[in-house]
Amino acid sequence: MEDTRIGVALFGIGRAGLIHFLNLRSSHRAVLRWVVEQDLEKAKLLLTQYHMKHVTAVPPEEVDKVYRDQSVQAVFICVPTFSHEEIVQSSLKSGKAVFCEKPIANDIAGVSNCYDLAKEVGKPLFCSFNRRYDPSIRDMYDRLQTKDVGQVHTIKTCSRDHPLPPTSYLKVSGGIFHDCAVHDIDCVCWMLKEYPTTVYAQAHAHLKVIRDMDDVDTVAITMKFPGGAIAIIELSRNATYGYDQRIEVFGEKGMLISENQRPTALQFSDKKGTHAVPIDHSFPQRYRESYILAVEHFFSVVEGKEELEITKQDALTCSVLASACEQSYRTGKPVEVHLESYLNDST
Repeated sequence: MEDTRIGVALFGIGRAGLIHFLNLRSSHRAVLRWVVEQDLEKAKLLLTQYHMKHVTAVPPEEVDKVYRDQSVQAVFICVPTFSHEEIVQSSLKSGKAVFCEKPIANDIAGVSNCYDLAKEVGKPLFCSFNRRYDPSIRDMYDRLQTKDVGQVHTIKTCSRDHPLPPTSYLKVSGGIFHDCAVHDIDCVCWMLKEYPTTVYAQAHAHLKVIRDMDDVDTVAITMKFPGGAIAIIELSRNATYGYDQRIEVFGEKGMLISENQRPTALQFSDKKGTHAVPIDHSFPQRYRESYILAVEHFFSVVEGKEELEITKQDALTCSVLASACEQSYRTGKPVEVHLESYLNDST
């Protein structure tokens, strides 16, 4: 019987790559054929651990083997940002669909070029803003579209990392605005179906290791939207108590809240109060379902069953807005955002 599963090559088995590796291993819609990893021994050990003899691990120097393999229909890119653009373009030129952890490229021109190439070769390019696929966030989005809260007045997001990411990752992350804030920016703009005209950000580096990178670990962003809504985004690199992820939308008819999640819902009450288990440890636990559902959407696009939900316009505007927020922090001034040139391109 012909194997109709989607052949996949995975680039990188770091923080996000390992999540995708495990999800691909369990998927009935895809078969992992290649792992491209600089640390080849690490990759081989992982494949041995999970008894995946059918998967071949190669270093980046041998990546042409992957591009030439006609049994590979899609690639997953989970390597440091500086190498995204080259792999995206090479994959598309080889006729592969591309699933890429954000951002698509280091700069706006690179992002635009990648999407233009995807259109030219007729292959999907998916930028994984995976929070859109979290069930509670998706439910919040759906309720906003049915006007459950009426006119939105404010939307607040809180995204606090736990544990503090490794220094090796922070050095290649692109900074907190492009690594963390983009997720909140995407969620807010997606929910409101519009983009801000003004952004203002303040930030501080409490940790010396981050300050020495010319980055910050604590951020507050405000964004003003044409329809009157005001968004407030709070970020931290290091919440000691767990992975703190909350969203609140307040409107004329009521309020929607997406709260933190816990491994179990069990509570214990005694004379000292009510006690619960800690909130989810980190992003693989909190957004476990969103990673799976984002991939399911991507596979449906590859199979021609769904239209790509995250477009070139989404990827470009989020990158521009993240840069505007960083500019505001560094200059200490509000930044007016002009997105007209990006809003007519939804490819």
